[in-house]
Amino acid sequence: MKPIELTKSEFLAKVANYENDPTEWKYLGDKPAIVDFYATWCGPCRTITPILEELAEEYKEQIYIYKVDTDKEQGLAAAFGVQSIPTLLFIPMEGAPQLARGAMPKQEFKNAIENVLLKK
Repeated sequence: MKPIELTKSEFLAKVANYENDPTEWKYLGDKPAIVDFYATWCGPCRTITPILEELAEEYKEQIYIYKVDTDKEQGLAAAFGVQSIPTLLFIPMEGAPQLARGAMPKQEFKNAIENVLLKK
């Protein structure tokens, strides 16, 4: 299992259609998710890629891990106020998503998955 690359149209269908309802967050997925806003040329983004791949395998039954290339999807990145990369959007099943900026070690990702997404 690898992180799933999303285009804007896929994001609108699978994650949240912020164009139809820009004032209210409504997550469309059936399990919590992480969205990694990244670029192929970004060093810190490349650093966390293997971590996200490991986590996608480790938590494959419990969460989705999505990737959005900010060079290809500039409008989508702008809609979420992405000004630096990597920016990570942690999306629980209920409640508002949380943004984190910058690369994190694997244990910080695991803590966020367990505490924010899975609420263990």
